[in-house]
Amino acid sequence: MKVLILGATGFIGFPMAQAFVRAGHVVYGQTRSSDKAKQLAAEEITPIVAEVTDTAAYLPLVASLDAVIDAIGGPEINVLSELLLNAAADAVQAHRPPHAPKLTYIHTSGTWVHGEDRTDIVGDTTPLTRPIALTAWRLAHEQRVTANPHVNGIVVRPSLLYGRSGSLLAPFFRRACVERRVEWPGTPGGRLAVVHTDDLAELYVLAAEKAAVAKGQIFDGSNDVTESTDAFLQRLVEVSGAQAPYRFTTPANLFESALNTTTIIRPYLGRALLGWRPRKAGLLDHFHIYYNAWKAAEGLS
Repeated sequence: MKVLILGATGFIGFPMAQAFVRAGHVVYGQTRSSDKAKQLAAEEITPIVAEVTDTAAYLPLVASLDAVIDAIGGPEINVLSELLLNAAADAVQAHRPPHAPKLTYIHTSGTWVHGEDRTDIVGDTTPLTRPIALTAWRLAHEQRVTANPHVNGIVVRPSLLYGRSGSLLAPFFRRACVERRVEWPGTPGGRLAVVHTDDLAELYVLAAEKAAVAKGQIFDGSNDVTESTDAFLQRLVEVSGAQAPYRFTTPANLFESALNTTTIIRPYLGRALLGWRPRKAGLLDHFHIYYNAWKAAEGLS
């Protein structure tokens, strides 16, 4: 396949791009940075240096692509996500040969759309009735992706990522390492739905390769078992040498409130349709390895 990844140097996009290369596919990676373009080229990924909003710089490629994957982030992601889907659909009509198979378009959402629920188990196909404020916009956009008539739309919902450079856990690792304190916004007793970045990358590869069966589907990208927030914080105290005890703080914004979201996820659709099986050890099981990987990525000893 020929695949274009938008946001190819991000925490989700870069491991994903590497996974597609390892699987034998031709990969194009959009990045805004000339320096990061060199990082992509070193991984056998063809870099496209352009702002993600400059869709004319890369979307004509859809004439010969098999898949486009939206792995962007940032504060304006709600606006950009709709812009990119519409631009991709327009580019298909303008540039793709009329008898070509449908372009696969994979959008990155998130499991926070399930909302806060410390009692009931949810899965990929559970109706969404209580989304948190930060991600409420995603419900309508997921449906726009899967219903778009010009592409084979697929949605992947990552849960909280761990491994490598730490993703959203990185600020908490840094505070523990540098300031010797461990804090978490929210209340005790929560659970974290998590997935290793490498396992998530494999889910994207399988969804693209099996788009004929995955089209129109929404996949929760999460480990089979959630992990205790309190146990995570205690382990961070132990491994980092931070001062005990850890403490909970009042969330200061919508993002911090989202971090405290407990969703007890038992994903099944990726396993049933795609044969996806997360293989990395859980967050707590190899916590010292993941913490040390973050330190190495930060250049800390």
